[in-house]
Amino acid sequence: AESPRFPLNTFFEPEPPDLMPGVCVQNLVKIFAGRTKPAVDGMNVTFYEGQITAFLGHNGAGKTTTMSILTGLFPPTSGTVLVGGKDIQIHMDSIRQSLGMCPQYNILFNHLTVAEHILFYAQLKERSREEAVLEMEMMLEDIGLPHKRNEEAQNLSGGMQRKLSVAIAFVGEAKVVVLDEPTSGVDPYSRRSIWDLLLKYRSGRTIILSTHHMDEADILGDRVAIISQGKLFCSGSPVFLKNSFGSGFYLTVVRKMKNTQGGGEWGSVSLGKSASTRAKPLRKLTQQ
Repeated sequence: AESPRFPLNTFFEPEPPDLMPGVCVQNLVKIFAGRTKPAVDGMNVTFYEGQITAFLGHNGAGKTTTMSILTGLFPPTSGTVLVGGKDIQIHMDSIRQSLGMCPQYNILFNHLTVAEHILFYAQLKERSREEAVLEMEMMLEDIGLPHKRNEEAQNLSGGMQRKLSVAIAFVGEAKVVVLDEPTSGVDPYSRRSIWDLLLKYRSGRTIILSTHHMDEADILGDRVAIISQGKLFCSGSPVFLKNSFGSGFYLTVVRKMKNTQGGGEWGSVSLGKSASTRAKPLRKLTQQ
C-alpha cells in the first residue's frame, strides 16, 4: 500500500523497454493443502534475458515456492508463469529442455565423478556425446575443478560440491537458470568462484538468484526483487532501491598510534555516507 513517506512509484522501477522478458510471473497464487494462508499471493514479476535478478526475502517469504512452480515441481493454484513465452501449465516438457536449476541443497550422485555428472546432465538435455565432452571440458575449467574430474562427488568438499551443482544448472545451453541460494554454506573463495561463473554466463540467459547475502545481491544483481508474505514488495536496480530507501550515516574511526619516542598520537578517519551504507538499504527492506 502507498504510504506518505514512500509513494507507490518509489517501490517499483519502470520496466526496461529495451530488454527481452525471459520469465513472466502472472498473478501467481499457491495455497498448500491444509493451509489457509497462501505461500504465494498474487505475484506479478518479470525477469529479463541477459540479466541476473536477485530474488530476496526472509525465510518463508515464498522464494523457493515461486522457483519450484517455475521449474514445474509444484503446480500453481491459480495464475501462471511464462518461460520464453511458453506457459508452464501447457509446455513444461519443452521448457525443461532450456531450463537449469540449482536447488537449495545439493542433489548429487555419490559414486559419479565430477566429469560424469556434467556429461550425464548435458546428454539429458539432448546434447550429442561429442558436444557433451566439449562442454564438460569447458565447464571444468570455468569452475576450477579440472584436477578433480575423476573424483567421486562424495569425496568433494562442500564448496566444490556447490560449484558442481551450479555448473550442472548451466549445462545444455540452458537459457533460463534458477539458483536457490547457490552460495549458502560455502567458503569465501568458492563463493567468489561462483560469482565469476554467473557473471561469465549471464549473457543471453535469464538468471534468477535467491540469496540472503546483501553484498551478493548488490554485486551480482542487475535487478533486485524483494518479496514478503508471498507478495512482491519492491523491485528495481540496486541503485534505484538505494536512492529510494537509503538513509545513510557518518562513521568516524579513531585509534591511538605509537611513535618511535614511545609517546602516542591520535589519528582519525571519517567515512561519508556513500562509503558506509553500501548494502544497508537492501538489508533494511528484507527485515521488514
